[in-house]
Amino acid sequence: MANRSYLYSADSLPSVGDIPTPVRCISEHNWSIPLAHKLLVGRETAVVPSMIWSARIGIAADFAGGSKLLGDLLQVVGQGLADREFAACVDKTMAHLDKQQGKFFLLETGEIISIAGNDLEQEVRDLVAHDIPAAVAQAEAALAGDNDEWLASVRADWQDHFGPFYSEWLYYSFPTSVSE
Repeated sequence: MANRSYLYSADSLPSVGDIPTPVRCISEHNWSIPLAHKLLVGRETAVVPSMIWSARIGIAADFAGGSKLLGDLLQVVGQGLADREFAACVDKTMAHLDKQQGKFFLLETGEIISIAGNDLEQEVRDLVAHDIPAAVAQAEAALAGDNDEWLASVRADWQDHFGPFYSEWLYYSFPTSVSE
């Protein structure tokens, strides 16, 4: 197993037995669900059928709202960094999101949450009810100027949170994936 979280975009939501067309590749991250993925699925978040697993463990969210949240946070993080590599990462990230835009983000976390051996559907419900809203709340507080300590920790480890893990082709890409 690859043990990655996968982020896609689509113009419709998956249903039992039906995968949206097209499914655009956004990002993948090894061994965890990075802050960027949590923020991108942080607006109008819902549990949906997985496109990869035969369980209701997919996470869907509003693309425009999540993109704006991440973009706003990246600007604030960048205000405290004089790092050309970070600036290039932000440019690449935002250009990729513009290119792969859809109505929804679709986050697949099955490989990550299955590591613990717990109930997969409960793990996803916990992500949607607790982990994702907590990440969004931290980001919103930082945007409001009220979370300097958290913002400093994000800046210190920005590559793990936002690193260059965006691509048109992921380890698990759908045959219907397209770049527009």
